[in-house]
Amino acid sequence: MAHDTTHHGGATKRIWQVFGILSLLTIVEVVLGIIKPEFLVYTDFVALSLLNWIFIILTIVKAYYITWAFMHMEHESAGLRRTVVWTGVFLISYLIAILLIEGGYINDVYTNGYITWDF
Repeated sequence: MAHDTTHHGGATKRIWQVFGILSLLTIVEVVLGIIKPEFLVYTDFVALSLLNWIFIILTIVKAYYITWAFMHMEHESAGLRRTVVWTGVFLISYLIAILLIEGGYINDVYTNGYITWDF
């Protein structure tokens, strides 16, 4: 019985720790979204503002941490952790790249008119 109480106390502590970390990351995102510092909004890096890059990176970190904590990846073998987590990170990064490339093309079409590819 004492073992169950100790394990339950550790699990409760872990849940609050995860809650605190994810809340902190979310609060940073919300505050940056409300304040929108000029140097982050108007400074571009790889065709995207630094503020957008911060949002993307924080979202990927939160997704990684949710997978790590709630899917109990910290207790699995290294190979399984890498397979699950890095596959998700790769797919999310690939989706972001495709959205940026296609979004840039659509923006060019709207601002400059019809664009043909010159092969």
